[in-house]
Amino acid sequence: MDIIWWLIIILSFIFSYVGLVYPVLPSPLFLWISVLVYQFAVNGNELGLWYWITMVVLTIVLLISDIIINSKAVKHYGGTKWGERMAAIGVIIGSFVFPPFGVILVPFIFVFITEYIQKEDLQVALQSSKGAIIGFLGGTLAKFIIQTFIIGWFILNVTLL
Repeated sequence: MDIIWWLIIILSFIFSYVGLVYPVLPSPLFLWISVLVYQFAVNGNELGLWYWITMVVLTIVLLISDIIINSKAVKHYGGTKWGERMAAIGVIIGSFVFPPFGVILVPFIFVFITEYIQKEDLQVALQSSKGAIIGFLGGTLAKFIIQTFIIGWFILNVTLL
């Protein structure tokens, strides 16, 4: 039975990484599935209090990192509040349209159209759209690093500690 539990744990970790390029798959949920399966089905004594506290904090960071980084990047590159909102909506819609490239193209297009309608300046609209791409890539990189840390710490806890 342990093989099945470990298979679920490993597949959940893999799906957490797939969620980086296909945001419809909630990466934090898959991380939690892995850890909870281990805790309740494999060994409930190895993951200490600090691991659980860190998991909660890093999960919160994972959930808000995408939104904050994307909004800051669009704003940094001259985008408006509507441009920031359209970048977030574009990531969600882009997850369903031409995945995984839709999560880059759709926000770019949404921000471009929004900013061009508001400011009627092609250069400003392109610059803001560039911010949407940079924001998405920056958020994805941040999530990749955090997830890798969580998984690495999990592996250390169950194998060495």
